[in-house]
Amino acid sequence: MVSLEQLMEIPNLPQLIEQAQRALREESRKRNEFYAWLKEDVKAEFINGHVVMQSPVKERHWTAVGNIHSLLRAYVIKNKLGRVASEKALIALKRNDYEPDVCFWKQEKAAQFTADQMKFPAPDLVVEVLSKGTARTDRGIKFTYYAANGIAEYWIVNPGKRFVEQYTLNTQTGEYTLTGLVTGSDELIAQQVVGFCISVLSLFDEAANMQALYTLLSN
Repeated sequence: MVSLEQLMEIPNLPQLIEQAQRALREESRKRNEFYAWLKEDVKAEFINGHVVMQSPVKERHWTAVGNIHSLLRAYVIKNKLGRVASEKALIALKRNDYEPDVCFWKQEKAAQFTADQMKFPAPDLVVEVLSKGTARTDRGIKFTYYAANGIAEYWIVNPGKRFVEQYTLNTQTGEYTLTGLVTGSDELIAQQVVGFCISVLSLFDEAANMQALYTLLSN
C-alpha cells in the first residue's frame, strides 16, 4: 500500500487526484444504475465499477454453503446472537457490493434491519466457499475489501480439499491475519459468534452436519 508520504512526492499529484475524482463519480453513477437494475431473482455483485454476474456452482459448493448456513443460522437463532444470511444478501461496502456465500451480523447491527431492506452493512463474519471461478476474487479483491471495511472475521472454505482458512482482522494494521488452517476432524471455533464450535467435517459431510446440528441445538 502506498503511504501518504509517497503520494505527496508525486509531481503530478493534483492532476491524478482530479482524474481519480472523475473516475469515482462515474463509478458512483454506474453503482446507482446497478441498484436500479438489481432484482431479487438476480445474483450479481458490483466490483470496481463493473457488474459481475454469478455463475452456477458445483454440487460440493452448494452442499458446503448449505451446511455452513444451517449450522450457523440454527445456533445464532437459538442463542439470539443476531442474523445469518446466505448468498442473496447484498453487502454494500464503501465502493463495492458483494453477495457472500454466508454472513453473520451481531445483534446490535441486525436489530436495525427492516423487512424490505435489500442493502446491508458490513457483517461481523463472512464465509466464502471457493470454486474455480471465484477463488481469485475470494483471495484477492474480496480479501482486501473485507478487511478495509472492518469485517472482523473471514473464512475461506475449500470444499475440494476440505479445509477452512480462518482469518481475523488486525485492527492496528487493518489487514487479515491467518489464525487457523482447520481440516479433517479438527474443530473450527468462531471468533465473532460466541460459543460457536463445530468440526470441519460437518461443513462437507451431511451425516456429520446433522450430528453437529443436533449437538448445537441440544446444548
